[in-house]
Amino acid sequence: MQTLAVDIASTFVDDAAALLSGFGRALLRVVMAPIDRIANACDIAGVLAGRRATFRMWRTSRSRHERRRFSVLGRLNPFRHLAHLT
Repeated sequence: MQTLAVDIASTFVDDAAALLSGFGRALLRVVMAPIDRIANACDIAGVLAGRRATFRMWRTSRSRHERRRFSVLGRLNPFRHLAHLT
């Protein structure tokens, strides 16, 4: 009986974390939309499109090789996608 209680609690915590990260992504997308529009308008040489394509290739190759669970704080960090700018 204790195992069932632990399973239910861990499932609830995982679902709550997924719900919060989903709301965070939606809110971040709404907040960052004007900045993304300005960045895309100023991207004359197509540098941003190239970086996005490279990041997508890197992410898919990485996800094939390893599946790690990121902490909730890592998923909600609004600056995690800006690492390639440094």
